[in-house]
Amino acid sequence: MRKSLLTLLLIAVAVGMKAQSADKPFRAYLYNKEYEVFLRINLYEQDITVPGQELYGELPGYLGKQRNSFCWVIPSAKVISETEAELKMINDFGSEDLTAILKRENDSTYVLHQTKGSTIKVPRNGKWQKLPKTLALKRNTH
Repeated sequence: MRKSLLTLLLIAVAVGMKAQSADKPFRAYLYNKEYEVFLRINLYEQDITVPGQELYGELPGYLGKQRNSFCWVIPSAKVISETEAELKMINDFGSEDLTAILKRENDSTYVLHQTKGSTIKVPRNGKWQKLPKTLALKRNTH
């Protein structure tokens, strides 16, 4: 009896967490395995801190590179609809900026499309690698 009650409670918590993430599609950790980049965002509360770069304070999010401290900071963002948001991004040197649209295709797939400004470049093997203007990202389900 006790075991089944605990199982029901765990299922209820899991369903609640899934419903909460579905209600807030722009609170997520998104990644692209090919380019080894990720997007950590919370466009609602805008309470993301960049690790090691707390000087920026709380932000809507940032685009980071795995195994590297380089990032593109999102100083401002606007949720346009349940499936679309506009992001203003600057590199962590402050020398380049751009505007991008982030679209949610479904519960696990997003697309980041750079619309104006600089091209996103990230370090890779001692060189700068340009990311494509349109980049598919997967939502981390953990």
